[in-house]
Amino acid sequence: MSLYEKLEQDMKEALRNREEIRLSTIRFLRSQIKNRQIHKKSPLTDEEIIETVQREINQRREIFPALERASRQDLIKQTNEEIVILEGYLPAQLSQEELKQIIDEVIKEVGAAGPRDMGKVMGILMPRVKGKTDGKVVSELVKVRLNECNN
Repeated sequence: MSLYEKLEQDMKEALRNREEIRLSTIRFLRSQIKNRQIHKKSPLTDEEIIETVQREINQRREIFPALERASRQDLIKQTNEEIVILEGYLPAQLSQEELKQIIDEVIKEVGAAGPRDMGKVMGILMPRVKGKTDGKVVSELVKVRLNECNN
C-alpha cells in the first residue's frame, strides 16, 4: 500500500471515529500533496510525500515561539497533536547513535578534515538519511564531528 493510499484509508477511519484533529490534519496534508501533484503534473512518489510531511512538521514547529509569546496554550496543544499525527507517516527515525555512525562513515568516505568540508559531507549524507531524521539535527552533528576532526 502506498503512503497516499494509507492517508486515504486513515482519513476515512478518522471520519468514522469522529477524530476532528486527525481528520483535519490528514485532509490538509492531502491538499498539500494534491497541490504538489498539480505543480509537478504527475503523482508523487512515497519519498516526495515524506518530504511534504516533513515540511508540514517543520512549519508547525516554527510557529511554537509565536504561540508561546501569545500564550495560546490551546493552539500549542493542537499543534503538538498535529505533529504527532504527521510523524506517524514518516519512516522509522534514526537514533542519535545510528546517525553519528552514519556521519562518521561519510566523513571517512569523503576524507573530510575539518569544517571546510561541510558541504561535501552534507551532499553525500543527506540522501542517506532523508526522511529518517531532521536536517537541522544532522547539520549540527556534522558541525560538531568536523570540529572534532579539526582538533
